[in-house]
Amino acid sequence: KPTEAPERKIRDLIFFVDLKLFNSDLHLNFFRFAHGDLSLLFAFSFDLSFVSFGFSEIRFTEIRSDDRAIIPFDEFGFTHSGLLKLNVSQIALSNPDPDLDFSKVGFFLCTPDAWMHVLQQLEDREVTCVLNSDLVKVVFNFKSLNGKSNFDTVYKESDADQYTLVFANCLSQVKVSMNVRSAMYNLDGKKNTRDYLSAGRTILPRVYFLLSLIYFTLAGVWIYVLYKKRLTVFRIHFFMLAVVILKAFNLVCEAEDKSYIKRTGTAHGWDVLFYIFSFLKGITLFTLIVLIGTGWSFLKPYLQDKEKKVLMIVIPLQVVANIAQVVIDETGPFAQDWIAWKQVFLLVDVVCCCAVLFPIVWSIKNLREAARTDGKAAVNLMKLTLFRQYYIVVICYIYFTRVVVYALETITSYKYLWTSVVAGELATLAFYVFTGYKFKPEAHNPYFVIDDEEEEAAAEQLKLEDEFEL
Repeated sequence: KPTEAPERKIRDLIFFVDLKLFNSDLHLNFFRFAHGDLSLLFAFSFDLSFVSFGFSEIRFTEIRSDDRAIIPFDEFGFTHSGLLKLNVSQIALSNPDPDLDFSKVGFFLCTPDAWMHVLQQLEDREVTCVLNSDLVKVVFNFKSLNGKSNFDTVYKESDADQYTLVFANCLSQVKVSMNVRSAMYNLDGKKNTRDYLSAGRTILPRVYFLLSLIYFTLAGVWIYVLYKKRLTVFRIHFFMLAVVILKAFNLVCEAEDKSYIKRTGTAHGWDVLFYIFSFLKGITLFTLIVLIGTGWSFLKPYLQDKEKKVLMIVIPLQVVANIAQVVIDETGPFAQDWIAWKQVFLLVDVVCCCAVLFPIVWSIKNLREAARTDGKAAVNLMKLTLFRQYYIVVICYIYFTRVVVYALETITSYKYLWTSVVAGELATLAFYVFTGYKFKPEAHNPYFVIDDEEEEAAAEQLKLEDEFEL
């Protein structure tokens, strides 16, 4: 609870950071606190769907008339040979009064664990400004400007850990405008080269490239299957091939994107191709799940109106989700609208994941009713079983990639953040393989080649089976 101080102005701040709270890894969405002479004010909001920001390339940022007390920039995992290059130009202060203590304005590095102790120091009034804490590593404070409007500094970090570059302004009457160019990297001792990827992500280019080779191999296998069983191929099978190929190209572009960032700090245009293929892959994947769920092409040649409405919802939402993802990746937590875009992305992603389940549920319901009325119990039972399995697998895939992978990223040390990426990609690969195997073209379609004994057994099973509950 805040100390009652009606005569004082409480300024709200927003700062995103990963915290370990009471030995439990909890992801803090945001908190507000007062600075200066004010007591600490907490307002926690936990969101298990929120992912931590992790930008590592050279970044140029424009800050204009900003009075936020805390502006987080980039998060980076340093090794024992880490460096931060900070170039700040066109600095303009709304109140350049020389009597003000500008040592309370500047940049600092802080680990997630240390930040929790800094908050405690502020609450206990051991310090009146974040920059006065001995737990943060001050990179530069504005007292050293001496009337200049720019500065360049290089900060060497020998303590291996995950750090966040933060700008602090403990002077409530001062608004700051500036251009900030930040570059964080690790030095490779053997080759004496720069690595602009965080310590836990430096292996990702090789991971993505290896996965792309696996998907290209899958595409080749699928083409061979379609050729061998071309007499029983449906349009949905070609759509599945397109999804696999787009996924493979998406991984290639992501591998090149991360590879260029690793060596130079910038993407050199590969990020544009990555966004394009990511956009196409996202739309086609969700559309494929909807089409398979409806039984389009291999069970029925057309879509019902309600199924078309699902597609009309999913596709535009995927467009919005990809736009939000681009904004999130290309800006950062320093942008004042970054929070809103992040929330839009999470909301749209959840809605899409829920929407694609409805066609599968409708198909299960229709097959259940058909199995009891049309006399083809065995045929419909096999279809029903397959759609049940697919429904469960889709649920598991969504849950794993949206929740389990996030939890793994949260509890894993910064040195092994690549493991959460590998886990998510392996889950996606398993989902693709399962979908292709279960819905592959068959020369002797098991849906229609059923003898009398199997049909009677299936009919008995339907009579004894309880109603399927979702």
